[in-house]
Amino acid sequence: MIAEASIDEIVTRSRWATTVGKVCDEFGGEVQTGPFGSQLHASDYSEDGTPVVMPQDMRDGKIICDHIARVGQRHVNQLQRHMLRVGDVVYSRRGDVTRFAVVTKAEEGWLCGTGSIRIRLNCPEIEVGYVRRYLQQELVGKWLKHHAKGVTMPNLNTNIIRALPFVYPPLAEQRRIAEVLDRAEALRTKRRAALAQLDTLTQSLFLDLFGDPMKNERGWMLLKVGVAGRVQLGRQRAPQYQSGKHTRPYVRVANVYEDRLALSDVLSMDFDREDFEAHRLEHGDILLNEGQSTELVGRTAMWRNEIPGCCFQNTLIRFQPNRETTLPEFALALFLHYYRSGEFAKISSKTSNVAHLGAGRFSAMPFPLPPITLQREFARRVTTAEALKAAHRASLAELDALFATLQHRAFRGEL
Repeated sequence: MIAEASIDEIVTRSRWATTVGKVCDEFGGEVQTGPFGSQLHASDYSEDGTPVVMPQDMRDGKIICDHIARVGQRHVNQLQRHMLRVGDVVYSRRGDVTRFAVVTKAEEGWLCGTGSIRIRLNCPEIEVGYVRRYLQQELVGKWLKHHAKGVTMPNLNTNIIRALPFVYPPLAEQRRIAEVLDRAEALRTKRRAALAQLDTLTQSLFLDLFGDPMKNERGWMLLKVGVAGRVQLGRQRAPQYQSGKHTRPYVRVANVYEDRLALSDVLSMDFDREDFEAHRLEHGDILLNEGQSTELVGRTAMWRNEIPGCCFQNTLIRFQPNRETTLPEFALALFLHYYRSGEFAKISSKTSNVAHLGAGRFSAMPFPLPPITLQREFARRVTTAEALKAAHRASLAELDALFATLQHRAFRGEL
């Protein structure tokens, strides 16, 4: 078990300790915010031209180009000071302040976008791969969250970034650290790929057996979701957290991932007897995110009685299938198809940055009803796939722990 420590404590113990600002000052680097909104409007973006790196384009320390915005040469000429070089680091300036990416040769000449902040260390003695691995540490993310300004929307500024503790050993040691962590990450990537393949297998099996549910290609009896089972919103009363003798664990929207539940941080609150009985989860219940961002609304998972006596809270919808005609495994796969194909997002109401699925809109969605024998065959195959997924997830958890240990030792000079 790794002992908890702050990034400041780790840096203090290191003989290579410094800060981002000190490195910039020593080697002529800088920390600079991206262009203001007045310099770059939404109407300036186009399908062609030079990419502009914004927070949504940063993932796992890399720049992802799936939906990256672009601008024409006129804007590039006007925004020369925001042009990116190899080794630059771009951070999300607000919101998720742990989101960052390191610029590689492939992105040289692109632009730092609005909502981003750029770090240019400008130091020939620092390896690009090492910087990425250093900034990926959970401790760095915690430091940034702690020092970010604002309550409802955390913000970073140049002073905060300049104060970020940084450690850089000699180049040979940096390369060795990056290589060790890269090898460990490659093992984790393979395990994640195996899990993704199993997910794809389940989706393909669903479509092969049942067809596209929105088109009802097999001509099954067509019900509405609210007829195929019971639809219920989570507990609506204001929470009284752990204040009495009726404290119960409860699942919230943060626990619902795509096709599974993450239950390591389940909270507890007081439920009176009536509330507890009304919202107690039962094996085979399907839980959906009722209110989330557009891309996450309707995210779905099945409750398998992992925590007996557990309830669910107000930002979730519960679906309890009619067991005589509908198996939970089929209902889960159906709702996952709706989520992944964007059907839940389409019917949701939008307020500000939050989408609401709504129990009424969800209840009115089509629910094709295949024969129960075919559902049983599907459930049998899915159960086999889930067992394989569980084994892969256990292995991935071990690899994640190993990676965290290697990180912990590497940046303290103990690797």
